[in-house]
Amino acid sequence: MSHPSPLHASVVLDRLTFAWPDGSVALDGVSGAFGSGRTGLVGRNGAGKSTLLRLMAGALEPTSGFVTASGEVAYLPQQLTLDVDRRVSELLGVSAALDAVRAITAGDVDPAHFEAVGDDWDIEARAEASLAEAGLDPSFLDRRVGELSGGEGVLVAIAGIRLRRAPITLLDEPTNNLDREARAKLAAMVRAWKGTLIVVSHDLSLLELMDDTAELYAQNLSVFGGPYSHWRAWLDAEQDAAKQAEVTAAQALRKEKRQRIEAEVKLAHRARTAKKAEIEKRVPKIVAHGRKMAAEVSAGGLRTEVGAKEEAAHAAREEAGRRVRSDASMKIELPDPQVSRSRRIATIRDEERSWVIQGPERVALIGRNGAGKTTLLERLVTGGVHHAGEEAPPAPIAPDGAESGPEVRSRTRPTLRAEAHTDQIGYLPQRVDGLDEQRSVFENIAAAAPHVPEKELRNRLARFLIRGATADRPVAALSGGERFRVALAKLLLADPAPHLVVLDEPTNNLDLDTVDQLVEALRAYRGAVLIVSHDDAFLRRLDLDLTLEIDDEGLLQETSLDQ
Repeated sequence: MSHPSPLHASVVLDRLTFAWPDGSVALDGVSGAFGSGRTGLVGRNGAGKSTLLRLMAGALEPTSGFVTASGEVAYLPQQLTLDVDRRVSELLGVSAALDAVRAITAGDVDPAHFEAVGDDWDIEARAEASLAEAGLDPSFLDRRVGELSGGEGVLVAIAGIRLRRAPITLLDEPTNNLDREARAKLAAMVRAWKGTLIVVSHDLSLLELMDDTAELYAQNLSVFGGPYSHWRAWLDAEQDAAKQAEVTAAQALRKEKRQRIEAEVKLAHRARTAKKAEIEKRVPKIVAHGRKMAAEVSAGGLRTEVGAKEEAAHAAREEAGRRVRSDASMKIELPDPQVSRSRRIATIRDEERSWVIQGPERVALIGRNGAGKTTLLERLVTGGVHHAGEEAPPAPIAPDGAESGPEVRSRTRPTLRAEAHTDQIGYLPQRVDGLDEQRSVFENIAAAAPHVPEKELRNRLARFLIRGATADRPVAALSGGERFRVALAKLLLADPAPHLVVLDEPTNNLDLDTVDQLVEALRAYRGAVLIVSHDDAFLRRLDLDLTLEIDDEGLLQETSLDQ
């Protein structure tokens, strides 16, 4: 574990505290420092990572404490709001200088143009080079933002940050809307990054490119010198040692308690013997009194000695216990949908071939942003039940609603079809919008499992960290992370259990520990699973039976994540 010296740090936090207007505290007295280079910031959902970035960027004002940065801070938020009517040059932040240079070149010598240009006479060449570095066509410069996909918009925004050459850059979950190709482009940009880069992410591939790993945990910020895998190995080893130390300390405490009890028994026996001798007058009274006084002194010393040892053992036990993390983590246990291996669950087809999801198979659907993955999932989920032999209505592929911009370059694509052979389908879209905002969390879950007794359902909710008053709060009052847990619980706790679970980019909203829990649950699930994801590391852990890719021609093909 390393801690950057404030003398060499790019960002220093001093007892930083932030509370929301309703009084809830997001950060409380956080201190620490980020050094130069690339740092991955990790932590559980709700730890305050995004809030911390906003405070460092100046987008929020701390309730108390201070943030000190060594230079200008550029910030890319998790939810990037794009004005579709703006030009790409505006998103890059170069439109004023670019327009001024072009006006002067055309013969307009208005002094305002020269002021707008400043020293940036090569701004167009630099902007085009920045787009090219992000893997984008330089001709994008004069296009409208509405013509970009969501992933292209993120890359343009990051290219604009690099173009401005801000010494400190903060990125919040930059890969959430990026497909595999765009993630590769971002990775290349990160490898060549100059200056301080602090990235909040759950993307293991991106975190492996970091020089340092910082963790926000229990209102403490710690920094480790190395990428995520090195930090995780260190943390696991440290926790193993802490748990062993706790066991050893508990054993020592039990030993000291036993010795204290044995000492008390011995002292009580001595006292009874001395009392008996005094009563029987076997020794002179003055001698008995002297012995009694000596015994009391001896007993007091022994009690002090064994008491001190027990107290020290107790303190050691508490100290060892504090090192062991007692995080509440989701315990996802999925019900058994009792799907036989021969049961046909769904069929996915293009104009040339078809694939049947059968029994408890795990299938991934991948492809570029805009390929039509989300649309295909929605057709499968909302198209009703189509039994074998029935023809499903055609499903022309449009851009993925959550992945693409409002306008997409037109193209003629083949027709993809999706047929469900069951009506027991659980679907979790990218946008969590299937909850009744005004009803309580428990009411939303109960609607999906009407035959499960309330006590049992609340016990199941507790495994998703939804307990007590939280279960009775209206959904509208929940944070983003809480809403996602509720939506996930509603899907996975449904009664009867779904034969097919359909997930669209589920890891976008989950911390790494919860992703681990989801992987274990899906691997053990005895129903069918269909997942759209750009997170190759997540997909590899699922032991997939089939991976289908929508290629550039709009056709389906079997593929491998290693290609």
